[in-house]
Amino acid sequence: MDFGIHDRVAMVAAGSKGLGKASALALVREGCRVSICARSSEALAVAQAELTEAGSGQPVLAVTADVTKLADLEHWVQQTKDRFGQIDILVTNTGGPPAAPFMALTDEQWQTGIDSTLLNVVRMCRLVIPEMQKQRWGRIIHITSFVAKQPEALLTISSTLRAGLSALTKTLATQVGPDGITVNAVLPGHALTDRQYHLAEIRMAQDGITEAAYFAGVAAEIPLRRLAAAQEIGDVVAFLASQAAAYVSGTSLAVDGGLSRATF
Repeated sequence: MDFGIHDRVAMVAAGSKGLGKASALALVREGCRVSICARSSEALAVAQAELTEAGSGQPVLAVTADVTKLADLEHWVQQTKDRFGQIDILVTNTGGPPAAPFMALTDEQWQTGIDSTLLNVVRMCRLVIPEMQKQRWGRIIHITSFVAKQPEALLTISSTLRAGLSALTKTLATQVGPDGITVNAVLPGHALTDRQYHLAEIRMAQDGITEAAYFAGVAAEIPLRRLAAAQEIGDVVAFLASQAAAYVSGTSLAVDGGLSRATF
């Protein structure tokens, strides 16, 4: 199926690995010109080479940036505009905030979570929306988490802020919809990424279990009885960026193998 986004310019935050890279791969395979950022220049170089190959030579821009810093985000956006002349698609992928039960969390950890999970998304949207408004076309896609709908005790900060991002998705969609911009969120369940292995380490230390036991327990809770491959999330991101999804906006879409039990 042709998604109708060939030569569109897509910015993917934290695009050097995990769900960010999977999203960038899905977009470049649809013919997008992709701009990724990450803190590690080494990881960016590897990802850039992989994306260029997957896109059959379609240009890929890689910019070293810390998404918690406004100046870095401004630099990334400017570099993308200078290289490609426009911005059509924004994927606001961010890292997970500190994981711990409520009483174990400090003010500093809450602030870190806000800066790395919520405020940076606000800033990225603010920076690209004027460009999308000029061309009367845009796609904003947030990669958040299923905990926005089904909170987890170990993910107190994430559960709180991801729910807020779903509210932002809905409110922003109503405000920029008249400009031809759609805003949606993807709520992944358990996917095989570095974040999942980090959570496994916490649970292994906390419960005295093996890594194999942890992953078996996680899979047993999922109706499809397996964790997602990162690319399965990335493909949904590409769909939401497509012309086929032009009438989908304000939606927080669970991509979790049936894990969330909420009706809506």
